[in-house]
Amino acid sequence: MKKMISTILAAFLFSFGVISVSATSNDLGSEVLQPKDGWASFGNGTTGGAKADEKHIFTVTNKSELIEALGGDNKSNGKNDTPKIIYVKGTIELNVDENNNPIGPEYYAEGTGYDFEEYLKAYNPEKWGYEKEVEGELEDARAEAQKKQKEQIVINIGSNTSIIGIDNDAKIIGGSLNLSGVKNIIIRNIEFEAPRDFFPQWDPTDGDYGEWNSEYDNISITNNTENVWIDHCTFTDGENTDASFGKYFGRTYQQHDGLLDVTNGASYVTISYNKFEDHDKVMLIGSSDSKTTDKDRLKVTVHHNYFKDVTQRLPRVRYGEVHIYNNYYEYTNDSEYLFDYAFGVGAESKIYAENNYFNFSYDVDPSQIIRYWKGTSIYEDGSFVNGKGKGSRVDLVKAHNQGNDAQLNENVGWKPSLYTKIQPTQAVPANVKAKAGAGKIK
Repeated sequence: MKKMISTILAAFLFSFGVISVSATSNDLGSEVLQPKDGWASFGNGTTGGAKADEKHIFTVTNKSELIEALGGDNKSNGKNDTPKIIYVKGTIELNVDENNNPIGPEYYAEGTGYDFEEYLKAYNPEKWGYEKEVEGELEDARAEAQKKQKEQIVINIGSNTSIIGIDNDAKIIGGSLNLSGVKNIIIRNIEFEAPRDFFPQWDPTDGDYGEWNSEYDNISITNNTENVWIDHCTFTDGENTDASFGKYFGRTYQQHDGLLDVTNGASYVTISYNKFEDHDKVMLIGSSDSKTTDKDRLKVTVHHNYFKDVTQRLPRVRYGEVHIYNNYYEYTNDSEYLFDYAFGVGAESKIYAENNYFNFSYDVDPSQIIRYWKGTSIYEDGSFVNGKGKGSRVDLVKAHNQGNDAQLNENVGWKPSLYTKIQPTQAVPANVKAKAGAGKIK
């Protein structure tokens, strides 16, 4: 009889949207980050919503239910620090209206005065040149349309929250999770598809030939957010690859930004057993050389992740003490996303890289793996580089210094302690391929 009543109650709640459920002791929602598992275990550790009572354990199937579970109002949900566990079931599309109907660029552009063809005419380099940034009514209209899209697709997450995919097919597509000024977040077992910025900005001063620049990361960890664990998720461009966007002014019409960025003083983050596939700019840690307040912040661990056919920022670091170990980097001939660099050594960065494996199906000079971005130091040991015509242990700092004018040293001034074991490099490919990504939690 009790079982029948519970079934009827669950059906009743489902008919009205978000479902409250009970977590079992062996459920993913009750799991917390283990001690010494990277920087997110620092201090009191990362427990997410593990202390949630039964009224704050939910299963959600669409955007409206997700916002309701997070507190009910997207504008204020970031301030909701009530412990909560949110299970994601099926696919949640974030680029939808209040009735969960898909929407496109026309929806956001309406009433702003934005016209893409007129924008191209106004800022064509043959007319505008490359010496100054774009400005004027059409640029203002573009920014207004972009702002409207941001209000629709960026979802604010409050402190003490666990967001967990269930049934091994949970997806969140077309939007961004914003962790801003919050603490104690766990996100696991979800496949993310990168959001499209419908209104990229043309910047003629970016590089020698200008670039189209876009907004929105899949997950943005920013503004002094602390203790975040991102685990067993998959990040990809999906069907909306960069090549499908075409080119204007001779440059790719870039509608993607990062997949997972840690910026503006955020710290104590562990990124483990995720898969990053088919994307350009993957992971940025530290957003600006001039943001000196990031010193002694941006402490991040990146371990046992699978980077497949991704171009750059794996990660790119400014200021932070970042431990990068036992990651697998794989590149295939048939991908449109070609390798540029992996470790970006930015201003005052302190990367400590151990036992990472690089597998290229085409020729890549090991001197490319580290990229100088105005930093001076990176510690590296145990890297294995395997590719066409080569396969061996490589001293990546030595290779960089031999192949580039800028010289780097290995005096980073710190040594990681928040880890349990560093695997032998040769064991990394099989282990990471078997375990990394959504749907692979054992």
